[in-house]
Amino acid sequence: MDTNKRHALLATALAALVAGASSAAVLAASTSMEKCYGIAKQGKNDCADSAAVHSCAGQAKKDNLSTDWKWVAKGSCTSAGGKLAPPPK
Repeated sequence: MDTNKRHALLATALAALVAGASSAAVLAASTSMEKCYGIAKQGKNDCADSAAVHSCAGQAKKDNLSTDWKWVAKGSCTSAGGKLAPPPK
C-alpha cells in the first residue's frame, strides 16, 4: 500500500474513532447527566455560557455565575444549589 493510501486510511480510522467517542459522550450526557447552571467554579464550566459572553469550556470568569453550567448526575443539580435552566435573557 502506498503512503498516500495509508495516510487516508489512518485519517479515516481516526475520524471514526473520534466520532464514536463524541457520540458516546453525548449519549451518556443525554441519559444520565443534565446541565446545571450556577454551580461552575471559575474556569471549570463545561461549555459556552447562556449569555454568549464566552464560547468554550473553562472560560467562566467567576464562581457560580448563573449563565455558566456544568454536567452533573441527573437529579443532583438543585440539591447542589444550581438551576436546570439558564436565567432569562
